[in-house]
Amino acid sequence: MTKRSSNSVLTLRAQQISESRREFNARGGKMDRCEQCLIAKHYCICDGVEQAECDAAVCMLMYHNESFKPSNTGRLIAEIVPDNHAFRWDRTEPDAKLLALLSDPQYQPMVIFPATDVEDATRVITDVQEQPNKRPLFIFLDGTWREAKKMIRKSPYLDSLPVLSITAEKLSDYRLRVAPHAHQLGTAEVAIMVLALAGEADAATKLEQHFMKFRDAYLLGKRNKGRPL
Repeated sequence: MTKRSSNSVLTLRAQQISESRREFNARGGKMDRCEQCLIAKHYCICDGVEQAECDAAVCMLMYHNESFKPSNTGRLIAEIVPDNHAFRWDRTEPDAKLLALLSDPQYQPMVIFPATDVEDATRVITDVQEQPNKRPLFIFLDGTWREAKKMIRKSPYLDSLPVLSITAEKLSDYRLRVAPHAHQLGTAEVAIMVLALAGEADAATKLEQHFMKFRDAYLLGKRNKGRPL
């Protein structure tokens, strides 16, 4: 059996916890949660999770405390895509490992963001045209809508990268948070569309299945305050 790759979002979360001087208290913080999926233990979805066959790589650039939030779906992407990376966003002092990843010649990095909010329209692409001997690296700005807009506008180390624009064809199924606009999608939903666009059918299908299980279990646990039915 192939050894599962580690979940970079959970690794980042553990690192931030070890470095934090004060406890981060999210809503529902007192609930007894699985340490892997962060869902109430009675509704854990860890069993049966299967990584996909995927030639693309993903990178979650996470706003401040995003990795702590049980409702975050970036870690679902890292569960499914073997080549996954996660970093805490910093405007002026980006992680040296992030900069090394972006300049790694084996990767073809591109930022995932709507064209309507990209100041330089020449950066925008609408499909994935793979370069020879390079692996697509999809960079997701993981945070609220306002935080994601801040990240793309205030990250000079991303300015030279193309921006892959995805337009949602259906309203979001992401009911864990309330977005300012109905067409705005959760990170995992965007990733499903990106992977499908890139021809990564196995990854797109498995991520969609994992996301739906996560969404339903999360809402069930929240509704019942973590108690079994």
